[in-house]
This record gives sequence, C-alpha cells and structure tokens, in this order.
Amino acid sequence: MGSVTQLRRKAREQAFIVLFEKSFNPELSVEEIIRTATEYEIITGDDFTTSLALRTQEGLETIDGRISANLKGWTMSRISKVSLAVLRIAVCEMLFFDDIPVGVSINEAVELCKIYGSDDDRIFVNGVLGSVASECK
Repeated sequence: MGSVTQLRRKAREQAFIVLFEKSFNPELSVEEIIRTATEYEIITGDDFTTSLALRTQEGLETIDGRISANLKGWTMSRISKVSLAVLRIAVCEMLFFDDIPVGVSINEAVELCKIYGSDDDRIFVNGVLGSVASECK
C-alpha cells in the first residue's frame, strides 16, 4: 500500500470519527468537532480529513437522499450510527470527489466497518453502496 493510500485511509477514518461524533452532538459544527479533536490529538485534522468531513456535512441532504433511495426494507432511522457515518463518507466521495474511483470508496467503507462496526454493518454498507454505485455509472 503506497503512502498516499495510507494517508487517505487514515484521513477517511478521521472523517468517520468526526461524523460519528456529530451524530451524538448535532448542536456542534463539524469545524468545532475537528478543532476539539485536533486539540486533544484524537485526529490530525489534515486537509483531506477536513475536506471530506465538511463536504459530507454540506452535501448531507443529497447524500442522505441517495442512501435512503437505496435502502431495501430499511429506514434511515434503523441504520446504526457506525453504518450511517461510513455510508455518508463513501457516498460523498462517490458524488463529489471525481478523483476517487467508486470501487475505492466502497472498499474503504467496508474496511472502516471491519474496524468500527460488526459483520452486519459491513455487509449492509457493502450492499447499499453497491446499489448507489450502479446509479453513479
């Protein structure tokens, strides 16, 4: 794995941490969470982390609409906070980051689920993202 790939993976994980935290503290802005997490050295707050977290938050209505449209027998409120944060990041990349291949976004999302979620999260996220990906072609 090249150093750029490793840096991007770490940045995605940090963006996940920020968005996961936001799900428990909706009154805080993404900027505030990034600032506090950086101050306490929970994340490094690099440019890609910040860009991904902010772009996800800015595009949340579009991103959630795309996720919701691809849920089969589920509602947004049933999705675990881990799965939702991971899905939001991956769909953000698919929609707004042209330089990132869709397959990379899906793979990285599954990897985050392996770390922070359960097998059910991993399978669920992979399935939803597969449906979103087929729309993005």
